[in-house]
Amino acid sequence: MTEHHHHHHEDPKPVFAIITCSDTRSKKEDTAGAALEELIAAKGWSCIERVVVTDDRPVIAAEIARLADMDEVDIVLTCGGSGLSLRDVTPEATRDVCDREVPGIAEAMRAYSMQFTNRAMLSRAIAAQRGRTLVINLPGSEKAARENWAGIEGALAHAVSMMAGGGH
Repeated sequence: MTEHHHHHHEDPKPVFAIITCSDTRSKKEDTAGAALEELIAAKGWSCIERVVVTDDRPVIAAEIARLADMDEVDIVLTCGGSGLSLRDVTPEATRDVCDREVPGIAEAMRAYSMQFTNRAMLSRAIAAQRGRTLVINLPGSEKAARENWAGIEGALAHAVSMMAGGGH
């Protein structure tokens, strides 16, 4: 394996914020958000804020916008609210405050998760950009959140460097 294939040292360390969307969970019971926080730390990355909000489209949208607009935040992860229940409005809230979608990230999550469960096809999760910040919808269950994270984490640092204006 030759050295020129490894560009990882050039990629920045992404800074995250996590929003869990749930009508029933407090921050203490937010095992999926807590797991994501641990997975981020395990990569040597940082998460500067983790909040829990209700499954309410304007509330979720406002929170995504607030965190995405913080200078230091590169990636906002939402957790929950992306399924088929009528209370699931996270993808809509994400679209409300984002400029453009990044469909390949959502496709990658679903493709990866389909290896474990065919229920992955029922996810309406999206990924999108708000300015130079990436917003990614993850599932609300801890197991599913971990699986989805595993499917995309490898490309996130490079995504951040591209959003910052770095080339390929």
